[in-house]
Amino acid sequence: MKRTTLLTIMLAIALLTGLSMQAQRIAFVNTRYILDHMPEYESAQKELDRFSKQWQDEIDERYTQIKRMRDAYNAEAILLTEEMKRTRLDEVDRREREARDLQKKRFGPNGDLFKKRQELVQPIQDRVYNAVKEVAGTSYVAVFDLGGSASNLLFASEKYDKSDSVLRKLGIRPGKENDGGSKDEGFGEDPPEDPSDNKDGGTPQRTPPTDDGGGKDQMRSK
Repeated sequence: MKRTTLLTIMLAIALLTGLSMQAQRIAFVNTRYILDHMPEYESAQKELDRFSKQWQDEIDERYTQIKRMRDAYNAEAILLTEEMKRTRLDEVDRREREARDLQKKRFGPNGDLFKKRQELVQPIQDRVYNAVKEVAGTSYVAVFDLGGSASNLLFASEKYDKSDSVLRKLGIRPGKENDGGSKDEGFGEDPPEDPSDNKDGGTPQRTPPTDDGGGKDQMRSK
């Protein structure tokens, strides 16, 4: 009886110890830091800025024309008949509706800018997401994102930061390696060595939370 009880206690201790070690196998990345190091992301942002300016200039020109029409109406109203006044005002109202509709089409929810951002940025974010999974491999049960606006992590030690490992996985030299080493060096024995830094890589086992720019869904919103 005593032997059975002792065995049960030993198994419980082993289980708790295993869970404790498993709970420590976490890391974090900063997707904003990663994206800022990717030339293709910078190019996509410039392209988005170009479309945004082009469409905004188009809208501004319409409102400039509407202002001219209103100014002309105010200057000539005293000379117009009631029917002419209604006709002129109806034309101004129509132009204003068209301008508002165009503004909504370009910049509203699911508008042209939103669709263009998905077209240009989403593939880049997917690459980052997949690289995070490869870096995590089988060594980490959770990867948090500090680059998203909705991050709830209050503190994180830099030795758990795997952002530079993700950049290397993407074939990009991390900027901080020039300042004396990568952000994710010095792991020691706890947590385990990142298998993604080896040539063989690791097998993705879980989906890391990310944000515009952290989880897969949050990144898409950037």
